[in-house]
Amino acid sequence: MAPAAPTPKPTPAASLDVYTGDPNFMTSLARGLIVIQAFTQQNPQMTISQLSVRTGLSRAAVRRCLYTLTKLGFAGAEDGSRYSLRPRMLTLSHTYTTSNTLSSAAQPILERMSAALRESFSVATLDGDDIVYVARTTVNRVMAVDLHIGSRLPAYCTSMGRILLAYLPAEQLEQYLARVVLTPHTTRTVNSIEKLRLLLRNTRRNGYALCDQEYEVGLRSLAVPVFASSGRAVATINLSGSAPRMSVIEMQTRYLTHLRNAANELSVFLR
Repeated sequence: MAPAAPTPKPTPAASLDVYTGDPNFMTSLARGLIVIQAFTQQNPQMTISQLSVRTGLSRAAVRRCLYTLTKLGFAGAEDGSRYSLRPRMLTLSHTYTTSNTLSSAAQPILERMSAALRESFSVATLDGDDIVYVARTTVNRVMAVDLHIGSRLPAYCTSMGRILLAYLPAEQLEQYLARVVLTPHTTRTVNSIEKLRLLLRNTRRNGYALCDQEYEVGLRSLAVPVFASSGRAVATINLSGSAPRMSVIEMQTRYLTHLRNAANELSVFLR
């Protein structure tokens, strides 16, 4: 018997089906956002056909979205067929970073630490099953992937993700563990739910998370929670460094106190 064909991955457009019949849901706006999010570092320019395949939207829907985005200055096509996002798109992220208390308060704290310690620091929050960077400073480029404000990484194999998962309410954590797929990014990536569950318990008990080359070979990272006045861990701050240059012991003994002091300082702005 021939093996069953793999189930195709749902397209972004399929996620809109749940809102069918909701009179307050703006489907056209949602489609436009799906088109915007289809552009990536690996695919910065795409045709209408390529975007249709990538998003699951019809060619006609993609064309209307691109027409609107182009008229508003957020997208364009140099050759008339391959579209890309325009610099005006940066105004959207700038609006978020300047209006969001966490992001605007975190950036100067990170910059001060980077200037004093000559290392790279970041602040992130949990968005779905990923962490999203809301503030970042870079001294040495230790990761092959280009990280910046707005970058997303899986929560299960990153130090910041482990922090945010460890402090989730029990019901939310169990829902996450029931659906997460532990994709192996390196040979060190956590590969079982039970092992991940144990790592998260240790993270909460210790008050910090240390990931050793689980997302990228050669990268170590250390993270601590940032608490709101309610006691909820709403963000996390981390140090990332080159594994050959920075040992686990050095991270724990030299930098952990600095991270905790920065987290406490940042928490003040969230009260």
